[in-house]
Amino acid sequence: MEFSIKQGIPDKQRSGCVVVGVYEGGKLPAATQLLDKAAKHAIKDLVARGDMSGKSASTLLLHKLPGIAAERVLLAGLGKPGELDNKTSVEILRAVFTALNGTPAKTAALYLIDEGFGKDAATSTSSGQAWIIRQAVFAAAEQAFRADGLKSKPGKAATLKNITFTTLDKPAAALKPVLDQAAATAHGMELAKTLGNLPGNVCTPAYLAARALALGKAHKSIKTTVLEEKDMQKLGMGSLLSVTRGSEQPAKLITLEYHGADKKQKPIVLVGKGITFDSGGISLKPGAEMDEMKYDMCGAASVLGTMQAIAELGLKLNVVGVIPACENLPSGRATKPGDIVTSMSGQTIEILNTDAEGRLILCDALTYSAKFNPDTVIDIATLTGACVIALGHVASGLFSNEDKLAKELLAAGEQAHDRAWQLPLWEDYQPLLDSNFADMQNIGGRAGGTITAACFLSRFTKDYRWAHLDIAGTAWKSGKEKGATGRPVPLLTQYLINRAGGK
Repeated sequence: MEFSIKQGIPDKQRSGCVVVGVYEGGKLPAATQLLDKAAKHAIKDLVARGDMSGKSASTLLLHKLPGIAAERVLLAGLGKPGELDNKTSVEILRAVFTALNGTPAKTAALYLIDEGFGKDAATSTSSGQAWIIRQAVFAAAEQAFRADGLKSKPGKAATLKNITFTTLDKPAAALKPVLDQAAATAHGMELAKTLGNLPGNVCTPAYLAARALALGKAHKSIKTTVLEEKDMQKLGMGSLLSVTRGSEQPAKLITLEYHGADKKQKPIVLVGKGITFDSGGISLKPGAEMDEMKYDMCGAASVLGTMQAIAELGLKLNVVGVIPACENLPSGRATKPGDIVTSMSGQTIEILNTDAEGRLILCDALTYSAKFNPDTVIDIATLTGACVIALGHVASGLFSNEDKLAKELLAAGEQAHDRAWQLPLWEDYQPLLDSNFADMQNIGGRAGGTITAACFLSRFTKDYRWAHLDIAGTAWKSGKEKGATGRPVPLLTQYLINRAGGK
């Protein structure tokens, strides 16, 4: 799918479909008025008859209007004037692309970016236009995405191939890079979703490593390295290796080094949890919905997706992706509750629950990350069910040992509409991890489970500024719409764009 932005007159657009808005109450935006005038007020007549109410996210498809060059016109309900908030704006865009993909149209011209979308995130007209372009690109890519590649008869690919954001006035020059950034982010989300949706018998640690190596071959700016279990043993990664003991699939420690700036510039390190299937180990999970534990590598998938996006954009900064990848399965060799292991940092851990395994692989990966002399380290993990209880499926949980970093990530999340919510990382919670037999235990009890998991990780991040994103509630959807979401690729990519100076 290709995206572009240009100035143009709506009735002159030779496109498969022209999309214009209609407000509730019958008010027509400027582009719709021009279209209506050329069509001898056919749109006003439809609105007057009640065929188009203008209700938010409603749509009406019209064919071969007289005086209009486009084959079709799609009317999009914008709701009441002045009430277009972020949530409503996203719903409208999803409805628009659902309607467009229900037609044979290969091209579409959208006259929507001037209509005050995304006012929650906008501080000016240009920022509002940038916001709507991002969300429109994401909505278009979401509608085009297919997850049926393993079916014997995959479904038909989306027909819509070319989308033009069209304006009555000359579009601001700053919107072109925004469009490029959004498209690259969408490509990264597609990779993350594709990997997340793959079953555990396909997407093994070795498969993740192969995809990382392929990413390095596709982009000369990325250098990929894969460490084997014997290498991890030499490094003293006893915590990570304790998780993989029950599996026949060998663990992999994957690093991707993106060099976009001077070598002297300290890199930003992204650490992604890569549990390609999580049964819970000896602390076996309930059988219901255990299939969704193939998504326990969505942190790793988001790192790969983000690395692809920034390489496509050629961002002027250095970024390192670190992915500890393994399975968590029960067997006669598997780690048992009560076992004590030694992490790469030298700290010992009493494993009270083998289903709290994500923090066990991340802690060694976080220690390993220090070798890159990082400016910042951000780990991304489907870490705790408690985060789903706390924040649902709307916001990712955010923790940081520096408020400035937390604010930067929160701001990037608002820009990309991939939001996070900061939770406390107070010392008051640390005693919940005390162990009688080791330096710490790997769980802190039921209360504050998301927080104590972050507290555990914080014990391995004292040498650099660090943030933790718990994406257990946002990385995938359950039920009828089951599938990976590609989050938090938009948040991470926007944060890195901002750091590179490309706001």
